[in-house]
Amino acid sequence: MQEPWNRTDLNDALGRVAVLMGGTAAERDISLKSGTEVAKALQQTGVNATACDVKSVQDVLAVTEQYDRAFIALHGRWGEDGGVQALLDALKFPYTGSQMTASALAMDKLRTKWLWQGVGLPTPGFQVVSPSRPFDKGGFDLRFPVIVKPSHEGSSIGMRKVDDLDSLEDAIAFAQDYDTEILIEQWVTGREYTCAVLGDSALPMIHLKTDHDFYDFDAKYQSSTTQYICPCGLPPEQEASIQALVVEAFHAVGARHWGRVDLMLDENDQAWLIELNSVPGMTDHSLVPMAAKAAGIDFPELVRRILSMTLA
Repeated sequence: MQEPWNRTDLNDALGRVAVLMGGTAAERDISLKSGTEVAKALQQTGVNATACDVKSVQDVLAVTEQYDRAFIALHGRWGEDGGVQALLDALKFPYTGSQMTASALAMDKLRTKWLWQGVGLPTPGFQVVSPSRPFDKGGFDLRFPVIVKPSHEGSSIGMRKVDDLDSLEDAIAFAQDYDTEILIEQWVTGREYTCAVLGDSALPMIHLKTDHDFYDFDAKYQSSTTQYICPCGLPPEQEASIQALVVEAFHAVGARHWGRVDLMLDENDQAWLIELNSVPGMTDHSLVPMAAKAAGIDFPELVRRILSMTLA
Protein backbone atom coordinates (compact mmCIF):
# COMPACT_ATOMS: atom_id res chain seq x y z
CA MET A 1 0.00 0.00 0.00
CA GLN A 2 1.42 3.39 -1.00
CA GLU A 3 0.73 6.17 1.50
CA PRO A 4 0.17 9.69 0.13
CA TRP A 5 2.34 11.07 2.92
CA ASN A 6 5.69 10.49 4.57
CA ARG A 7 6.08 8.54 7.78
CA THR A 8 6.05 11.60 10.05
CA ASP A 9 2.85 12.94 8.49
CA LEU A 10 1.24 9.50 8.71
CA ASN A 11 2.14 9.09 12.37
CA ASP A 12 0.75 12.57 13.08
CA ALA A 13 -2.49 11.60 11.32
CA LEU A 14 -2.76 8.39 13.30
CA GLY A 15 -2.47 10.33 16.56
CA ARG A 16 -2.69 8.51 19.88
CA VAL A 17 -3.26 4.80 19.34
CA ALA A 18 -4.62 2.34 21.90
CA VAL A 19 -3.75 -1.31 21.29
CA LEU A 20 -6.70 -3.15 22.82
CA MET A 21 -5.67 -6.46 24.35
CA GLY A 22 -6.51 -8.88 27.14
CA GLY A 23 -10.27 -9.06 27.39
CA THR A 24 -12.12 -11.73 29.32
CA ALA A 25 -12.18 -14.69 26.91
CA ALA A 26 -10.41 -18.02 27.14
CA GLU A 27 -7.77 -16.57 24.79
CA ARG A 28 -6.88 -13.71 27.15
CA ASP A 29 -3.26 -14.78 27.63
CA ILE A 30 -2.69 -15.03 23.87
CA SER A 31 -4.29 -11.61 23.39
CA LEU A 32 -1.95 -10.06 25.97
CA LYS A 33 1.02 -11.43 24.03
CA SER A 34 -0.39 -10.22 20.71
CA GLY A 35 -1.16 -6.75 22.01
CA THR A 36 2.23 -6.33 23.63
CA GLU A 37 4.00 -7.26 20.37
CA VAL A 38 1.77 -4.99 18.27
CA ALA A 39 2.28 -1.99 20.57
CA LYS A 40 6.04 -2.53 20.58
CA ALA A 41 6.15 -2.78 16.77
CA LEU A 42 4.04 0.34 16.28
CA GLN A 43 6.32 2.25 18.63
CA GLN A 44 9.30 1.15 16.53
CA THR A 45 7.74 2.91 13.52
CA GLY A 46 7.25 6.10 15.54
CA VAL A 47 3.53 5.65 16.20
CA ASN A 48 2.34 6.96 19.57
CA ALA A 49 0.92 3.59 20.67
CA THR A 50 0.01 2.28 24.12
CA ALA A 51 -0.98 -1.27 25.09
CA CYS A 52 -4.33 -1.17 26.92
CA ASP A 53 -5.71 -4.15 28.82
CA VAL A 54 -9.50 -3.80 28.49
CA LYS A 55 -11.92 -6.03 30.41
CA SER A 56 -15.15 -4.03 30.49
CA VAL A 57 -17.29 -1.51 28.63
CA GLN A 58 -15.98 1.13 31.01
CA ASP A 59 -12.40 0.30 29.99
CA VAL A 60 -13.27 0.71 26.31
CA LEU A 61 -15.11 3.97 26.93
CA ALA A 62 -12.05 5.29 28.78
CA VAL A 63 -9.91 4.44 25.74
CA THR A 64 -12.18 6.43 23.42
CA GLU A 65 -11.78 9.46 25.67
CA GLN A 66 -7.98 9.31 25.79
CA TYR A 67 -6.96 8.08 22.32
CA ASP A 68 -7.70 8.77 18.65
CA ARG A 69 -8.03 5.22 17.30
CA ALA A 70 -7.59 1.59 18.30
CA PHE A 71 -5.67 -1.40 17.03
CA ILE A 72 -7.78 -4.37 18.14
CA ALA A 73 -5.63 -7.29 19.34
CA LEU A 74 -8.42 -8.93 21.34
CA HIS A 75 -9.06 -12.62 20.69
CA GLY A 76 -12.19 -14.62 21.45
CA ARG A 77 -15.53 -13.56 22.81
CA TRP A 78 -16.46 -9.93 23.39
CA GLY A 79 -13.30 -8.53 21.81
CA GLU A 80 -13.43 -10.45 18.53
CA ASP A 81 -17.11 -11.33 18.22
CA GLY A 82 -18.51 -7.88 17.47
CA GLY A 83 -19.16 -6.68 21.03
CA VAL A 84 -16.31 -4.17 21.24
CA GLN A 85 -16.74 -3.34 17.55
CA ALA A 86 -20.42 -2.42 18.05
CA LEU A 87 -19.48 -0.08 20.89
CA LEU A 88 -16.74 1.62 18.87
CA ASP A 89 -19.04 1.91 15.85
CA ALA A 90 -21.70 3.61 17.98
CA LEU A 91 -19.08 6.11 19.16
CA LYS A 92 -17.71 6.58 15.62
CA PHE A 93 -14.27 5.68 16.94
CA PRO A 94 -11.83 4.33 14.31
CA TYR A 95 -10.44 0.83 14.82
CA THR A 96 -8.69 -1.92 12.90
CA GLY A 97 -10.31 -5.04 11.57
CA SER A 98 -13.82 -6.10 10.69
CA GLN A 99 -16.90 -4.26 11.85
CA MET A 100 -19.57 -5.67 14.16
CA THR A 101 -21.53 -7.89 11.75
CA ALA A 102 -18.54 -9.50 10.07
CA SER A 103 -16.77 -9.95 13.41
CA ALA A 104 -19.80 -11.71 14.89
CA LEU A 105 -20.13 -13.93 11.83
CA ALA A 106 -16.44 -14.86 11.72
CA MET A 107 -16.50 -15.80 15.41
CA ASP A 108 -19.49 -18.05 14.75
CA LYS A 109 -18.09 -21.07 12.90
CA LEU A 110 -21.55 -22.49 12.21
CA ARG A 111 -23.05 -19.38 10.62
CA THR A 112 -19.88 -18.71 8.65
CA LYS A 113 -20.24 -22.17 7.14
CA TRP A 114 -23.93 -21.64 6.40
CA LEU A 115 -23.05 -18.37 4.65
CA TRP A 116 -20.25 -19.95 2.61
CA GLN A 117 -22.55 -22.79 1.63
CA GLY A 118 -25.21 -20.27 0.62
CA VAL A 119 -22.90 -18.48 -1.80
CA GLY A 120 -21.54 -21.73 -3.22
CA LEU A 121 -18.11 -21.81 -1.56
CA PRO A 122 -16.65 -25.20 -0.56
CA THR A 123 -16.73 -26.09 3.15
CA PRO A 124 -16.87 -29.57 4.73
CA GLY A 125 -20.22 -31.12 5.64
CA PHE A 126 -21.41 -30.76 9.21
CA GLN A 127 -24.11 -31.26 11.82
CA VAL A 128 -25.12 -29.03 14.72
CA VAL A 129 -25.79 -29.80 18.37
CA SER A 130 -27.52 -27.10 20.42
CA PRO A 131 -30.26 -26.75 23.05
CA SER A 132 -32.83 -26.71 20.25
CA ARG A 133 -31.06 -29.47 18.28
CA PRO A 134 -29.97 -32.17 20.76
CA PHE A 135 -27.61 -34.84 19.56
CA ASP A 136 -29.43 -37.68 17.79
CA LYS A 137 -27.16 -40.71 17.79
CA GLY A 138 -29.51 -42.63 15.50
CA GLY A 139 -29.73 -39.80 12.99
CA PHE A 140 -26.02 -39.08 12.77
CA ASP A 141 -24.93 -39.59 9.16
CA LEU A 142 -21.44 -38.08 8.75
CA ARG A 143 -18.54 -40.39 7.97
CA PHE A 144 -15.87 -40.90 10.60
CA PRO A 145 -13.53 -39.37 11.47
CA VAL A 146 -15.13 -36.04 12.36
CA ILE A 147 -13.95 -33.04 14.35
CA VAL A 148 -16.06 -31.57 17.15
CA LYS A 149 -15.81 -27.84 17.85
CA PRO A 150 -17.45 -25.21 20.04
CA SER A 151 -19.02 -22.83 17.54
CA HIS A 152 -17.78 -19.63 19.20
CA GLU A 153 -14.24 -20.35 20.44
CA GLY A 154 -10.89 -19.71 18.79
CA SER A 155 -7.34 -21.10 19.08
CA SER A 156 -8.75 -24.65 18.70
CA ILE A 157 -10.09 -24.50 22.28
CA GLY A 158 -12.52 -27.31 23.09
CA MET A 159 -11.88 -29.24 19.87
CA ARG A 160 -11.45 -32.99 19.47
CA LYS A 161 -11.03 -35.39 16.57
CA VAL A 162 -13.41 -38.35 16.86
CA ASP A 163 -13.00 -41.70 15.13
CA ASP A 164 -16.15 -43.57 16.18
CA LEU A 165 -19.69 -43.08 17.43
CA ASP A 166 -18.90 -44.29 20.95
CA SER A 167 -16.44 -41.42 21.47
CA LEU A 168 -18.63 -38.76 19.90
CA GLU A 169 -20.84 -38.04 22.90
CA ASP A 170 -17.79 -37.50 25.14
CA ALA A 171 -16.33 -35.04 22.62
CA ILE A 172 -19.65 -33.19 22.45
CA ALA A 173 -19.78 -32.96 26.24
CA PHE A 174 -16.20 -31.67 26.28
CA ALA A 175 -17.03 -28.97 23.71
CA GLN A 176 -20.15 -28.04 25.69
CA ASP A 177 -17.89 -26.94 28.54
CA TYR A 178 -17.08 -23.99 26.25
CA ASP A 179 -20.28 -23.39 24.26
CA THR A 180 -23.93 -24.41 24.02
CA GLU A 181 -23.73 -24.64 20.23
CA ILE A 182 -21.48 -27.40 18.90
CA LEU A 183 -20.29 -28.01 15.35
CA ILE A 184 -19.58 -31.58 14.23
CA GLU A 185 -17.61 -31.27 11.01
CA GLN A 186 -16.57 -33.84 8.46
CA TRP A 187 -12.85 -34.55 8.84
CA VAL A 188 -10.85 -33.76 5.71
CA THR A 189 -7.88 -36.04 5.13
CA GLY A 190 -5.15 -34.06 3.43
CA ARG A 191 -2.91 -31.07 3.97
CA GLU A 192 -3.60 -28.07 6.18
CA TYR A 193 -2.98 -24.51 4.99
CA THR A 194 -3.70 -20.99 6.09
CA CYS A 195 -3.90 -17.84 4.00
CA ALA A 196 -3.79 -14.30 5.37
CA VAL A 197 -5.59 -11.36 3.78
CA LEU A 198 -4.17 -7.84 3.96
CA GLY A 199 -6.48 -5.19 2.55
CA ASP A 200 -7.93 -6.77 -0.59
CA SER A 201 -5.02 -9.09 -1.31
CA ALA A 202 -4.01 -12.54 -0.13
CA LEU A 203 -0.53 -13.00 1.31
CA PRO A 204 1.57 -16.11 0.55
CA MET A 205 -0.04 -19.29 1.84
CA ILE A 206 1.51 -21.31 4.66
CA HIS A 207 1.51 -25.11 4.80
CA LEU A 208 1.08 -26.30 8.40
CA LYS A 209 2.62 -29.64 9.38
CA THR A 210 2.15 -31.04 12.88
CA ASP A 211 2.61 -34.41 14.54
CA HIS A 212 -0.69 -33.79 16.36
CA ASP A 213 -4.00 -34.99 14.92
CA PHE A 214 -4.64 -31.40 13.85
CA TYR A 215 -3.31 -27.88 14.40
CA ASP A 216 -4.59 -27.66 17.98
CA PHE A 217 -3.83 -25.20 20.83
CA ASP A 218 -0.59 -26.93 21.79
CA ALA A 219 0.60 -27.11 18.17
CA LYS A 220 -0.20 -23.41 17.75
CA TYR A 221 1.33 -21.94 20.87
CA GLN A 222 3.57 -24.45 22.64
CA SER A 223 4.95 -27.15 20.37
CA SER A 224 8.48 -26.94 19.01
CA THR A 225 7.80 -29.57 16.35
CA THR A 226 5.12 -27.77 14.33
CA GLN A 227 6.41 -26.86 10.87
CA TYR A 228 5.38 -23.71 9.02
CA ILE A 229 6.27 -23.99 5.34
CA CYS A 230 6.24 -20.73 3.40
CA PRO A 231 6.47 -20.63 0.42
CA CYS A 232 3.89 -23.38 0.75
CA GLY A 233 5.20 -25.54 -2.10
CA LEU A 234 2.09 -25.49 -4.29
CA PRO A 235 2.41 -24.70 -8.00
CA PRO A 236 1.98 -20.93 -8.51
CA GLU A 237 -1.25 -21.30 -10.50
CA GLN A 238 -2.81 -23.52 -7.83
CA GLU A 239 -1.77 -21.17 -5.03
CA ALA A 240 -3.18 -18.18 -6.92
CA SER A 241 -6.48 -20.00 -7.44
CA ILE A 242 -6.77 -20.81 -3.72
CA GLN A 243 -5.78 -17.24 -2.79
CA ALA A 244 -8.63 -15.96 -4.98
CA LEU A 245 -11.01 -18.35 -3.18
CA VAL A 246 -9.77 -17.06 0.18
CA VAL A 247 -10.34 -13.41 -0.78
CA GLU A 248 -13.84 -14.32 -2.00
CA ALA A 249 -14.58 -16.09 1.30
CA PHE A 250 -13.21 -13.10 3.25
CA HIS A 251 -15.42 -10.65 1.38
CA ALA A 252 -18.48 -12.94 1.56
CA VAL A 253 -18.41 -12.58 5.34
CA GLY A 254 -17.98 -8.81 4.99
CA ALA A 255 -14.53 -8.75 6.61
CA ARG A 256 -12.18 -5.81 6.17
CA HIS A 257 -8.54 -4.70 6.69
CA TRP A 258 -6.97 -8.03 7.59
CA GLY A 259 -7.68 -11.58 8.66
CA ARG A 260 -6.78 -15.19 8.03
CA VAL A 261 -8.66 -18.08 6.42
CA ASP A 262 -7.83 -21.66 7.38
CA LEU A 263 -8.41 -24.39 4.82
CA MET A 264 -7.66 -27.97 3.89
CA LEU A 265 -6.58 -29.54 0.62
CA ASP A 266 -7.96 -33.06 0.35
CA GLU A 267 -6.33 -36.02 -1.36
CA ASN A 268 -7.78 -34.83 -4.70
CA ASP A 269 -6.40 -31.28 -4.23
CA GLN A 270 -9.88 -29.89 -3.60
CA ALA A 271 -9.75 -26.87 -1.27
CA TRP A 272 -12.17 -26.81 1.68
CA LEU A 273 -12.72 -23.63 3.71
CA ILE A 274 -12.64 -24.25 7.45
CA GLU A 275 -12.93 -20.89 9.22
CA LEU A 276 -12.14 -17.19 9.12
CA ASN A 277 -10.16 -15.49 11.86
CA SER A 278 -10.95 -11.77 11.97
CA VAL A 279 -8.29 -10.93 14.60
CA PRO A 280 -5.53 -13.52 14.15
CA GLY A 281 -2.76 -13.94 16.68
CA MET A 282 0.28 -11.68 16.64
CA THR A 283 2.62 -13.73 18.85
CA ASP A 284 6.03 -15.17 18.01
CA HIS A 285 4.23 -18.31 16.73
CA SER A 286 1.69 -16.35 14.68
CA LEU A 287 1.01 -16.93 11.02
CA VAL A 288 0.04 -13.55 9.56
CA PRO A 289 3.45 -12.00 10.39
CA MET A 290 5.10 -15.07 8.89
CA ALA A 291 3.15 -14.71 5.62
CA ALA A 292 3.82 -10.98 5.53
CA LYS A 293 7.55 -11.58 5.95
CA ALA A 294 7.47 -13.93 2.95
CA ALA A 295 5.90 -11.05 0.99
CA GLY A 296 8.70 -8.70 2.06
CA ILE A 297 6.75 -6.94 4.83
CA ASP A 298 8.37 -6.93 8.26
CA PHE A 299 6.29 -6.97 11.44
CA PRO A 300 6.44 -3.22 12.25
CA GLU A 301 5.47 -2.37 8.68
CA LEU A 302 2.65 -4.94 8.77
CA VAL A 303 0.98 -3.49 11.86
CA ARG A 304 1.50 0.06 10.59
CA ARG A 305 -0.21 -0.86 7.30
CA ILE A 306 -3.16 -2.41 9.14
CA LEU A 307 -3.47 0.63 11.40
CA SER A 308 -3.26 3.07 8.48
CA MET A 309 -6.39 1.45 6.97
CA THR A 310 -8.37 3.18 9.73
CA LEU A 311 -7.66 6.50 7.97
CA ALA A 312 -9.53 5.46 4.80
